[in-house]
Amino acid sequence: MKNIYILLLSTLIFSCSKPPTDYASIQGKLKTSGVEKLTILGANGYSKEISVEADGSFSDTLKVTKGLHVLSNGNERLSIFLDNGYDLTMNFKGELLSKGADFEGEGKESNNYFNSLLSFFSSDNGNPKEYFKLDETAFKSKLEEAKGTINKFNKKNVDSTVLQMAVQNNEQFFKYLENSYETEHSNLMKFAPGKSSPIFENYENFKGGKTSLSDLKGKYVYIDIWATWCGPCKREIPYLKNLEEEYHGKDIQFVSISVDNIDGRRGSYESWKKMVADENLGGIQLFADKDFNSDFIREYGINSIPRFIFLDPEGNIVDANAERPSNPKLKDLFNELGI
Repeated sequence: MKNIYILLLSTLIFSCSKPPTDYASIQGKLKTSGVEKLTILGANGYSKEISVEADGSFSDTLKVTKGLHVLSNGNERLSIFLDNGYDLTMNFKGELLSKGADFEGEGKESNNYFNSLLSFFSSDNGNPKEYFKLDETAFKSKLEEAKGTINKFNKKNVDSTVLQMAVQNNEQFFKYLENSYETEHSNLMKFAPGKSSPIFENYENFKGGKTSLSDLKGKYVYIDIWATWCGPCKREIPYLKNLEEEYHGKDIQFVSISVDNIDGRRGSYESWKKMVADENLGGIQLFADKDFNSDFIREYGINSIPRFIFLDPEGNIVDANAERPSNPKLKDLFNELGI
């Protein structure tokens, strides 16, 4: 009798429940004006434009492959986990998509969990420098505190794919911190604010001639170490251009140093010249003499890019691992220094 009751109950629930759909629905209302369309991007080249009403509202259905997607408004992006059958309403936290959103509806658990992780890693908690600058006792304490915070995020009803991605990402992040602490902490102490910066000499200048770090004394210097093959480097270029325009004529020089391979294995001298010209890159564009083996690059211990270095008018270090142009904290620092 009990088994029959359970069978009848499950049949009732199944027959009354909403049938699954073969598409996902998303809707929301932007807090910024003047946006006419958004773009949703997914795996395997998936792309669809979504019309935005005059009041900022939008709604659309999408046939998707289960996984991470990106809602894009130009350079502004919000990550969304989608699966057919999801019906998501996004409540944006600010005018910029990158400020995140709270989700309601079918699929909300996976997206709220994922965006909690994104917010965590977008804050100082996700900045390795905030850990490496600490002494060993404080480092271990902050590490355990960060792990504890993440473990408290609500995982109930979160899709297993999201959980698997999160576990892998979290493990990689904390493993990197633990394995790199000794070296990176030592480097931060070596390149602490106020210490003399390593120098570069006679790097080829795109506009002609040679440029050395000593030629740039007298103004603050913000250095971008980049390469034409580096995707994250190129994503920072629009933000760097905006900074150069905003601070044009002020007490700062923007210097970009390419580490494209001199032997053409990954990038090349020719690709550097072409990209600087094609993209009309501003500031002082230099080509390192021996790519990653250049003395300046090696002395700073740079093995991944982009990397940003900020120096004072005397050539002393303000920040040996400065914020990226896309981070509003960089402008806050410039303004604090009266630039």
